[in-house]
Amino acid sequence: MLPQEIIRHKRNGDVLSTAEIDFFISGLSNGSISEGQAAAFAMAIFFQGMVADECVALTCAMRDSGTVIDWSKAGFDGPVIDKHSTGGVGDNVSLMLAPMLAACGAFVPMISGRGLGHTGGTLDKLDSIPGYTSQPDINLFRQAMSEAGCAIIGQTPDLAPADRRLYAIRDVTATVESTPLITASILSKKLAAGLDALVLDVKTGSGAFMVAQNDARALAESLVTTANGAGLKTSAILTGMDEPLAPVAGNAIEVRNTVAYLTGKQRGNRLHDVVMALGCELLVLSNCAEDLDAAEVMLNHALSSGAAAERFEKMVAALGGSKNVISQVDNLLPVAQIQKPVFANEASHVAAIDTRALGLAVVELGGGRRRADDSIDHAVGLENLAVIGDAVGPDTPLAVIHARNEDAAERAARIVEAAYNLGDASTTPCAVIETIPYSPS
Repeated sequence: MLPQEIIRHKRNGDVLSTAEIDFFISGLSNGSISEGQAAAFAMAIFFQGMVADECVALTCAMRDSGTVIDWSKAGFDGPVIDKHSTGGVGDNVSLMLAPMLAACGAFVPMISGRGLGHTGGTLDKLDSIPGYTSQPDINLFRQAMSEAGCAIIGQTPDLAPADRRLYAIRDVTATVESTPLITASILSKKLAAGLDALVLDVKTGSGAFMVAQNDARALAESLVTTANGAGLKTSAILTGMDEPLAPVAGNAIEVRNTVAYLTGKQRGNRLHDVVMALGCELLVLSNCAEDLDAAEVMLNHALSSGAAAERFEKMVAALGGSKNVISQVDNLLPVAQIQKPVFANEASHVAAIDTRALGLAVVELGGGRRRADDSIDHAVGLENLAVIGDAVGPDTPLAVIHARNEDAAERAARIVEAAYNLGDASTTPCAVIETIPYSPS
């Protein structure tokens, strides 16, 4: 086969065979496909799309470009499950959901990512914990899974390496926003993790990559169809990102919020709704619970008994962090020197929020990246974020900014002020919008 012929076929709108896709992805892995050919391949898919069978073949080829983990000899007495979010602002769901599921008898090898654009990254949040090894070797990964029942880590070099190369090319060729390529990128890593079941949290709204609900639904349907076609039991839930999910945004700040959630000190309704919806769906999908009501009872017990908090602490310790992260979280995590409230000029209510702008305010503070090689300031961010319907004014802040210096705080304050649209009180958008159910292929 010739790479240029495969590119030509897709450029012309032809359906690629599994053999053609396997050949091209193999070439990405072994270096026989050039950067230019990979870019042309991605652009052809961007414009011509892929049918379901092509998307399954692309996902499986990328999965098989590296190691596929087999947990069958690990001696686990429960299913291996995971969730994935398409990203948002104040979305720290993974940090509490993984230990909650582990406390319910499941095993959760969660391979997560770093911040992208205005969205926060799960690994960046965990990196704020001193000593935490977010990209361990496979042996430490397995050990943490055995000790804690869950391990949240980054993509290791041997998991779906073809995806890593293709994503880097997509990032510089304006081909990131392609549903088939997004689908294959997300699922190749999840399939390589050796899962029994997966639930996908697909965000929609002003703080999501898929702002329009129809676009988010199309991505969710593509992900579910492809994953099930590749043999992984999967469903998806559309969740709203027209306001921050948690009342905080920023790495260490979101870890503190996670500990407050797990210990019952602070458990916001919207965040809790999404955590429970995803957790219940996964427990039913993996046969850990008979139905959603039974799953809810299990998850609530994991929280009220302290078992979920204990699993979180075990995971952190197994991956190199403190053994006392729950009790010592305020002493362990970095803190910004300046904590400055941002007030509205007059008493009013929050009518709408440009959630993406709040994420960019965190980037402006240094809590996100403008370029892939930028360093992260884990201490900075936003706290006590007002949500839609809240009363605000000269005495009630829109947010509290955590910054390293006054100049950064002032720049972020201007972004925050502009992100809030004030007016009459309005109904808070739904946190959980719709479920795209598992359907055996």
